[in-house]
Amino acid sequence: MIHNFSAGPCILPQEVLKKASESVIELDGHGLSLIEMSHRSKPFVAIMEKARALVHELLGVPEGYTVLFLQGGATLGFYTAALNFMKSESGRAAYLDTGTWSSGAIKEAKLLGDVEVIASSKDANYNFIPKDYIVPSNADYLHFTSNNTIFGTQFKQFPKSPLSMLCDMSSDIFSKEINVADFDLIYAGAQKNMGPAGTTLYIANLEKLGKTGRKLPAMHNLAAQHEKESMYNTPPVFAVYVSMLTLQWLKDFGGVKAIQKRNEAKAALIYGEIDRNPLFKGTTAVEDRSNMNATFVLHNEVHKDAFDALWKGAGVSGIEGHRSVGGYRASMYNALPIESVQVLVDAMKELERKA
Repeated sequence: MIHNFSAGPCILPQEVLKKASESVIELDGHGLSLIEMSHRSKPFVAIMEKARALVHELLGVPEGYTVLFLQGGATLGFYTAALNFMKSESGRAAYLDTGTWSSGAIKEAKLLGDVEVIASSKDANYNFIPKDYIVPSNADYLHFTSNNTIFGTQFKQFPKSPLSMLCDMSSDIFSKEINVADFDLIYAGAQKNMGPAGTTLYIANLEKLGKTGRKLPAMHNLAAQHEKESMYNTPPVFAVYVSMLTLQWLKDFGGVKAIQKRNEAKAALIYGEIDRNPLFKGTTAVEDRSNMNATFVLHNEVHKDAFDALWKGAGVSGIEGHRSVGGYRASMYNALPIESVQVLVDAMKELERKA
C-alpha cells in the first residue's frame, strides 16, 4: 500500500477514483464517455449544478454569492482577483506576504495598480504568519493566502478587515469550517482537497462585482462567468466531475466539521512526534503550523539516508520538501487516513531506535 503525502495533486478517496475511472469509459449508463460528452448535455449540466450546490451546502455559502468552476488554476486567479476588485483609476490593494503563492499574487496585482504589502515574513524564510499589522482603510481590498504549502504555515484566525477580503484558499479549503460571508472572494485550485488539477473554484459576492470601472475580458470577468453558470466556454468536464464526486464523499463523511476533527487529529499525531523525537525539528512557528502541510527537518543530515530508506520501505510517498526549501513535508489533505500518518510516525520512531 502507498501512503500518499503528495503536496499536490492530492490524494483522492479510493471510491472517487473508482467512479471517476469508470466514467472515462461510460458515464452512468449514458452510452458515452464523460470526456466525449457535450458539456451542454443534460448529464453534464446536472453534474455542474450538483457540484455548485455541494459547495453551497458544505461551506454554507450565503445568498448573493456565486459559485463557479473555471480554469487556469489559482495562478490565473491571482490576476483575476485583482482585475475584478481593484479600481481602474487610482487602484490600490493591501496584501499579506506569507509565502511563494502570496508573492505570486502580489506580482500579478502590481500589473493593475498600487500594491501595499502591509506585512511579510519573508525575512524569516516565511516561517510564521505576521500578526502585528494595520489594514489601511483606503485600499480596494485585502488579499492573503490562507495556507502556505511550501513553508507549512496556516492562518489559524483570519484577519479583521474594514476592506473587502480576498483569499486564495487552494490548499485548505474544505478542511475546516469557515464563514464565507467574511469574504468577498474565495478562490482555490482543485488539486489539494477537492479533485484533480484542471478546475478552479471561485466563490464571489455578486454585489461587489462589476464595480471597478474596468472593461474586463470575458474569461476574467466573474460576473460574466456567473451569467453563463461556469460555462462561458467549454469547462474542464473531468475535473469538475471528480470534484463533484469528492464533495459528495465529503458530505457522506459528515461534512466539513467532521473532516476538520480528523484533520486536527492527524496534525496532532505528526507534530507530536516531531516535537518528541530528538532527531527531528519543525520549521515553522508552533502557533502557525499548518494542519495540511507539516514541514520538518532532521537535526543532523547524517541520518538522512537511513530515514529515507525507512519511509520508502514503509510505502510512504511524497514527503520530500519543496525543491526551494528542502527537508520534509507531510501533506495531509482530507482524503489521507490517519493510519497513513501513523505509518510515517512509526518510521520516525524506528529511526530514533536505530540511531
